[in-house]
Amino acid sequence: MKARIATLVVAAATVATAWMAAVPSRAQEPTAAGLWQKLDEDTKKPIIWFLFMDRGGVFEGYAAKMFPEPGEDPNPACTRCTDDRKGASLLGLSMIRGMKRNGLRYEGGTILDPRDGSVYKAVMTLDPAKNVLVLRGYVGFEFLGKNDIWYRVPDSACSQLDKAIVTKLKPDCAEAAKAAPKGKPKAPAPK
Repeated sequence: MKARIATLVVAAATVATAWMAAVPSRAQEPTAAGLWQKLDEDTKKPIIWFLFMDRGGVFEGYAAKMFPEPGEDPNPACTRCTDDRKGASLLGLSMIRGMKRNGLRYEGGTILDPRDGSVYKAVMTLDPAKNVLVLRGYVGFEFLGKNDIWYRVPDSACSQLDKAIVTKLKPDCAEAAKAAPKGKPKAPAPK
């Protein structure tokens, strides 16, 4: 009987070890942390870059670089916001809050629309194969929402962010920016 129990224990340990080796750890999984860009649907030119940060398992997205059209305010404020962001500069503003990771999906968060100050419920889904992040903002029910597709920007593009933003939001990005070659980032083209 003891030999049979010992064999079962060894077999269980072998299966557990094999399973743990086959399942990647959370640290090895792709993450939404880093730089992302929203593109104009017609021109495919960048509208805004977001820097997503993991704050103890809760992800936040900050406006990290804006691409204003000629004649637009290069540093607008969130004049229509009604919460703690009222009157704050959009650059460096936390526009996506409270996203909790569930594998490649991020749930339970909100997104701010600075055009009218509205705050919507939001979820995000990461597609590492395509280097895209799909953000869905909604009111009430998720199926009634609207998707935005954002594209990964290389971390080396931190060199193009305003120094104050890099220092405020991501010191590690500041180090990458020092080492990065100057010039435009080679972000993946939309597919």
